[in-house]
Amino acid sequence: MKSSALTIGIDFGTDSVRTAIIETGDGSEVSSAVADYRRWSEGRYSDPASNRFRQHPLDYIEGLEVTVLQALEEAPAGTADRIVGLSVDTTGSTPVAIDRSGTPLALTEGFEENPNAMFVLWKDHTAVAEAEEINRAARSWGGEDFSRYSGGIYSSEWFWSKILHILRADPKVSAATWSWIEHCDWIPALLTGNTDALTIRRSRCAAGHKAMWHTSFEGLPSEEFLRHVDPRLEGLRDRLYRETWTIDTPAGQMTEEWAGRLGLPAGITVGVGAIDAHLGAVGAEIAPYILSKVMGTSTCDMLVAPPDEIGERTIRGICGQVDGSILPGMVGMEAGQSAFGDVYAWFRKMLAWPLALCLPEAGIETDSAEDVIDSAVEKILPLLSEEAARLPIDDGGIVALDWLNGRRTPDADQALKGALTGLTLGSDPPRIFRALVEATAFGARAIVDRFIEEGVPIKGVIALGGIPKRSPFVMQVVTDVLDVPIRVARAEQACALGSAMAAATAAGVYGTIEEAQRRMGNGFDAEYRPDRENAERYRDLYDRYRQLGSFIDDTYTIRR
Repeated sequence: MKSSALTIGIDFGTDSVRTAIIETGDGSEVSSAVADYRRWSEGRYSDPASNRFRQHPLDYIEGLEVTVLQALEEAPAGTADRIVGLSVDTTGSTPVAIDRSGTPLALTEGFEENPNAMFVLWKDHTAVAEAEEINRAARSWGGEDFSRYSGGIYSSEWFWSKILHILRADPKVSAATWSWIEHCDWIPALLTGNTDALTIRRSRCAAGHKAMWHTSFEGLPSEEFLRHVDPRLEGLRDRLYRETWTIDTPAGQMTEEWAGRLGLPAGITVGVGAIDAHLGAVGAEIAPYILSKVMGTSTCDMLVAPPDEIGERTIRGICGQVDGSILPGMVGMEAGQSAFGDVYAWFRKMLAWPLALCLPEAGIETDSAEDVIDSAVEKILPLLSEEAARLPIDDGGIVALDWLNGRRTPDADQALKGALTGLTLGSDPPRIFRALVEATAFGARAIVDRFIEEGVPIKGVIALGGIPKRSPFVMQVVTDVLDVPIRVARAEQACALGSAMAAATAAGVYGTIEEAQRRMGNGFDAEYRPDRENAERYRDLYDRYRQLGSFIDDTYTIRR
């Protein structure tokens, strides 16, 4: 295969989809495009108050078409003819109910506006009760503990919890459902025309980390266990899958129909999909024992290690360890925080709330008021960061807990809540904001500590995502709290770049993902180094964070 070949990486994020056309010879970007999900941006189908977050499949289809066509339009003439492969990454676990033809129910008559027939986004926490039931069953049913490769705790953010919740909550959807599919599996299935649930090439990444798939289980958890959890799950295992594939594998070839819709050559390779953070780690050039932190609305922390060095150990309280989930041939380990940038966005929203009410009452016309509000909101976080950076550590005595969206790692529990302590009449927004930033950094430290406690060393840290590119204050706090240097990946779209690397390998341009990383990696454009004095001060504050966390954890355990 010629090194002049191009591949496309498509990154389906929480709020938008990004498409990048990448040179396989050196990893440079030819062109790219981004599109927001229209229905999602309008707030349709979700209810944050009840932790329900759903996305319509049409948002994904429309975003796919718009961004690919726009990226091609902005690329030099002849670009489409050089494209040999395409791979996608998506959020996860983000499953949807499908009928026998493999069509998401929201695309079928009668279910078009039913949120339960749509993709259940990764951060949907409506299945907390179901997750608790799965955990109780895993420990008490008398057979194999199917949660042991998932850190020993199954989460409401994952596949089986969400399925069971929907089946219980909506009898109409339950009756119409034949099987289920993850977002990262559905897009390749759609593009290749193979939407049969029994023959789709399913992602090893999503299956292992989110659905308790493991080779020692001969696939998914046993029929007996699933039936023990709830009779509604009976028979579903046989309508799902047993085999899974890694990202270096083709899912199939693009159909004539989709090639025409996207302006691409028919028959190009479509790779097996994966979860966004995992392919972001690939794009950021993850290597054994180098922690890759995808830092955005939430965080996903990735590690890889040789199988013979992990052996038969199971790592307690993380989000899974899966052979080949990130780099084929390596054990992939996942951890993360359910809210990171979302914590800052919540605080900004709190501060901005009065603006929408007060400005119109002050006699400012609606259009002008909206402009003023948008401008003010845009400046809140930069101004808070600037002021908070000037404050000494522990200046206000405030300690915060970052569990505003529950706790993902260590020891998943999405029922937990955030907290603020030490408030006084002198607690102003910059001091509270600094405490929230420190809390998110302490959450990151707790993850590192858990890996080390479990005998998995951390030999370096790399960061990617929006926060490392935009917030030096946050990055310096995290660096000081972790007390290790953090390198920032140069790639603006590391997840899309990782998908393009996977596509290049699936299409045969390179023999391994590691070879694609060496040739297509963009390197690093910044490095944060810890301030030793700050790191020492944060040790005491971190102990207070842990004490607060223990108190909140115990409180909610007692209440349940």
